[in-house]
Amino acid sequence: METLALILAGGRGTRLDLLTDHRSKPSVPFAGKFRLIDFALSNCVNSGIYNVGVLTQYLPMSLHDHIGIGKPWDLDRKIGGIKLLQPYTGKDKKYGWYQGTAHAVCQNINYIKESNPKYVIILSGDHVYKMDYSQMIDYHKEKKGELTIAAQAVPLEEANRFGILETDKDMEIRNFIEKPESPPNNLASMGIYVFNTAALIDILEEHCNQENSDFGHHIIPQMIEKAPSYCYEYKGYWRDVGTVQSFWETNLALASTMPELNLYDQNWRIHTRSQEEPPVKFGGSGSAKQSIIANGSIINGEVENSVIASGVFIEEGAKVKDSIIFNNTRIKADATLNKVIVDKNVVIGPNSYIGYSQELTSNHDKPNLYKSGLTVIGKGAKIPSNIKIGLNCRVCPYIGESDFGDEVLITSGSSVKPRNDKGLHLVDVG
Repeated sequence: METLALILAGGRGTRLDLLTDHRSKPSVPFAGKFRLIDFALSNCVNSGIYNVGVLTQYLPMSLHDHIGIGKPWDLDRKIGGIKLLQPYTGKDKKYGWYQGTAHAVCQNINYIKESNPKYVIILSGDHVYKMDYSQMIDYHKEKKGELTIAAQAVPLEEANRFGILETDKDMEIRNFIEKPESPPNNLASMGIYVFNTAALIDILEEHCNQENSDFGHHIIPQMIEKAPSYCYEYKGYWRDVGTVQSFWETNLALASTMPELNLYDQNWRIHTRSQEEPPVKFGGSGSAKQSIIANGSIINGEVENSVIASGVFIEEGAKVKDSIIFNNTRIKADATLNKVIVDKNVVIGPNSYIGYSQELTSNHDKPNLYKSGLTVIGKGAKIPSNIKIGLNCRVCPYIGESDFGDEVLITSGSSVKPRNDKGLHLVDVG
């Protein structure tokens, strides 16, 4: 096969905070029924790339379970197909944990050689977008370079979060700066690279003994100095949902009348591993406005401008607005949720109020992540009845009602944590 795709899917995604306490970032649920990695996998098969390696590391079990043998993406093949590539050590105790993006690919250099592709496309497993990689590969062939980087203009105030490219009039890259404090422009790398395989192997072998080697800091700048490298400017929809705020905004944008990302495009389907669920059911008092409701949910309350995953039960009198509710959560009678992300298997007690309007105070533990009023409830938490939880709050996973004590009001900016000193036990169950 001409092209091998390598998807980097081992990252934790710390800026997603509680949502990645028990899963890797690429396996975070999205848009009611998908996982973040579904976009890269679907882009591959829709682009005609059926030779795919997925590099996993942090809490990989739920991601492995989701991908399986790749059947939902037509990647369960005898020739090519999908391979899950985990860190390993040999007899000489060489290698071990992936220490950086380039270090991770370097550990799988034998897999690249055995696949023997002409080109290798390297992708991130946690971005939301639809892109025909074959067009980028054709562009790479036309330019006759050794490396092509996909890039997109981003708001200048956010450019310091990305690698920034400087190009000439022919789009040859003259400089690459990884996450500069003062970006010279806003042309940002999307983390999508097409390499000639021989060039990639040569430069990786120079760095194989270097831990913490990274594409942005090490490989890309060196490649630009050594060989012709080009920018492929992509002008379609693309989002890096790297923070809880951007994750919330991107999800809710899909519920708008005409979203930028069309999930209903029959010519470019986003495939996923779906559970068999019954249809959505609305009770006599149930209603939903401008919302996404996934199969298996029962709505007896009111839903507005929200994304509701499968298996969610919203009881009578409950009101959910501007919120994202993950799978198998139960919101009991007369509860109110306003601007909240609720993870899986949560129980919201009756007559509780999450996102209770108070003075807007940034979260005391994570002020840079929680400052717009968004509150997050961690996986498996149990919220007691009649409690009010303010803005910019964090409720840690598997919190029980007893952890709230006698509190009836959790003030804005607070984090609800276990009352014992043992902390939380990380369990990777999806």
